[in-house]
Amino acid sequence: MNGWNWHDRGVRAGRLVSLMLILQRRGRVTAADLATELEVSERTVLRDIEELSGAGVPVYATRGPGGGFELLEGFRTELPSPRAWQPQVRRPSRTRRATIRISPEGRRMAAVLGRLQPLRLRRAVPPDDDGWVEATFRIESNDLAVIDVLSLSSYVEVIAPAWLRTETARRLALAHERHTSDA
Repeated sequence: MNGWNWHDRGVRAGRLVSLMLILQRRGRVTAADLATELEVSERTVLRDIEELSGAGVPVYATRGPGGGFELLEGFRTELPSPRAWQPQVRRPSRTRRATIRISPEGRRMAAVLGRLQPLRLRRAVPPDDDGWVEATFRIESNDLAVIDVLSLSSYVEVIAPAWLRTETARRLALAHERHTSDA
C-alpha cells in the first residue's frame, strides 16, 4: 500500500472545510493563526490554501503588516451549520441530473468539498487523453447546482442541461466583471 488511507483523506477534507468556514467567518486570517486554530503547521496551511484555490475557491493572500488569507468578497461556501441541518422529506418526483465533463483534479476536489454529489461516472464514455471523464450529478436545486459547478469551474464543463451551462457562464462573467472593475 502507498501509505494513503481513507482516514487521512477524511481528516484533510474536514480540515479544508474548517479552513473555508474560518475564512468565511473571520475574514482575513494569518497563516500562523490558521495553523494554531487547525492544529497543523503553517506549511500544511499553505498546502491547504493552494488546494482550495486550485479547486476554484477564491482564496487570496495579502502581504505585509495586517496581511493574511481571505475569501473573495461575497463568496459563501453554502455549507449549513450542523445545528441547522434537518432531514429532507423525499418527494416522489423524477430525479433531475446534470451531465458534465470533469478532470481528475475536479473529481478529487468534488469529493473533498462535497460538491456535485453523488457524482456518477459514465463508464460508456472513455476518458480523454487528459483524464477528463463524463459524469452526472443530482440537481437538488437550481441555485445549488450553479454554485457547485462554479466552485469547481476550471475543472468542470457542463454538457446538459442548457440552463445550467448558461447560468454558470452568466454568473462567472458577472464575477469577472466585478473583479476587474474593482481593480
